[in-house]
Amino acid sequence: MNVIVFASRKGGSGKSTLTAHLAAHVNKASRPCLLIDADPQGSLTLWHKLRGTNEPPLRTATRSVGEIIASAKRDGIEWVFIDTPPNLSAVVEDAIRNATMVIIPARPGVFDVNAVQDTIQTCRANRKPYAIVLNGAPALRGEGESRIVTIARDALAKFKAPVWGGQITNRADLLMALGEGQGAREYAAEGRAAYEINRLWAAIERSVKAIRGAGSAGGAMHKQAA
Repeated sequence: MNVIVFASRKGGSGKSTLTAHLAAHVNKASRPCLLIDADPQGSLTLWHKLRGTNEPPLRTATRSVGEIIASAKRDGIEWVFIDTPPNLSAVVEDAIRNATMVIIPARPGVFDVNAVQDTIQTCRANRKPYAIVLNGAPALRGEGESRIVTIARDALAKFKAPVWGGQITNRADLLMALGEGQGAREYAAEGRAAYEINRLWAAIERSVKAIRGAGSAGGAMHKQAA
């Protein structure tokens, strides 16, 4: 079983958005997923209610996630996606301790970039692989990324932290899909939002395979913190 935790001390970084879109992208009968909403704000729970299908199933957590994860493993769940609150509370620490990999969303601005440091340190302290995903970014200009995204990458490089080479662009489809209780691919399968979510998922899969020793580390976006 693989546990993907979305964590950042910065509110509004896109943890709930990425959790919902990726879970909707991945979940199917042959690859069952579980959502855990550990954020009291309940954004993921709201999306799940709007979805109205109970697929993937969702559990809530306030202090710890360990028992839920253990139960999911017994039930044959393949992927667990955990949305966490914007702090470093006990439930965040517990989620990271149980993670296969931690995704740290960050918008390409000084406040988000600075805020990733605490989460990076928590991942390193627990020896958990992690990667930063630039989210809510301006659209590409041709094949080139926006100057603000380049500046954010340069700033993150100073932390010696792995950063996904792609980006999740600030697109209306992402928000419209959430409002319908859908993922990007369900809402507009051929859209650019769905394409970017698919690229991110492919990068996560490659990383998890490398972490598990089942694939080459080439192309993986994580690093095993020393």
